[in-house]
Amino acid sequence: MTTREYKNLKGLKKENLRDNMSTLELVLNMLAEATTTEISKQKKPGTFEENRVVAIEGGEAAGEARNAVEKRTGKSVITSKNATQLQDLVAGLIDADLREDNN
Repeated sequence: MTTREYKNLKGLKKENLRDNMSTLELVLNMLAEATTTEISKQKKPGTFEENRVVAIEGGEAAGEARNAVEKRTGKSVITSKNATQLQDLVAGLIDADLREDNN
């Protein structure tokens, strides 16, 4: 999906998309970037089109990893949850754990 589609899914207007990603979303994004960098070092693209092809290859590698994770977990890596929702989820888990420890 495009960046705009991704931001719309998360209900973001001007917020930074990366700041609103889950851990897996961030890791796969970083994998795509790192893979693209390594491919670029090897192929040394000189034109915009060559760079575009390298970027696609890096994205495809991360896409393969995403598909493997989703196959093993049975759920999508992409979440509509934004930073506020993710923070509320974590806070709820911590509160539940503290309540359990006090019982």
